[in-house]
Amino acid sequence: MGLSIALATGLYGISFGALAVAAGLTVVQAMVLSLLMFTGGSQFAFIGVVAGGGSASAAVGAASLLGVRNAVYGVQMNHLFTPRGWRKWLMAQLTIDESAATTLSQDEATEQRRGFWTAGWGVFVLWNLFTLVGALLGDALGDARTWGLDGAAVAAFLGLLWPRLKGREPVALAVLAGAVTAAAIPWVAPGLPILLAAAAGAAWGWWGHAR
Repeated sequence: MGLSIALATGLYGISFGALAVAAGLTVVQAMVLSLLMFTGGSQFAFIGVVAGGGSASAAVGAASLLGVRNAVYGVQMNHLFTPRGWRKWLMAQLTIDESAATTLSQDEATEQRRGFWTAGWGVFVLWNLFTLVGALLGDALGDARTWGLDGAAVAAFLGLLWPRLKGREPVALAVLAGAVTAAAIPWVAPGLPILLAAAAGAAWGWWGHAR
């Protein structure tokens, strides 16, 4: 499961590399973003602001806002694995949508750990590899989104989510999050609908715990 989602997500790095160069970044700058920022939503937000003529501070602000979700994942991963020393720093770098989702889709502690490291390292290696490919090929690729690579990443997430929809509460929460996201898309900036859905999920969890 970790390898399959890594492949689906990694391939989408081609699109980022090509769009980053088209936005005016050099190949080295595109690679630095993938190596250090390493969270696709934030990276696309960054180059989107740059391509639109925005300032560096605006680009960093947009990217940081979308990166908030990784802090939520970090709390969950820290609770599950309680890493120490250098492992905590390494796990923080590899804590992204894909590694968190793969981890939380497993029930056994051993498989959760295997899922985290497989998806985390798999996405990191392939995302950076295909970022380089996209940045080097640039305009020769055309619009990489027409290949359906963005759809492949979404399909992989649905594959992780579906087995978890057991019982009325998970299904109801999934419907709520989907409705909040769909309703917010026409009104707020790209990337924010998923944060609003996460807030709705957090409110649901708080209400259920209080009850």
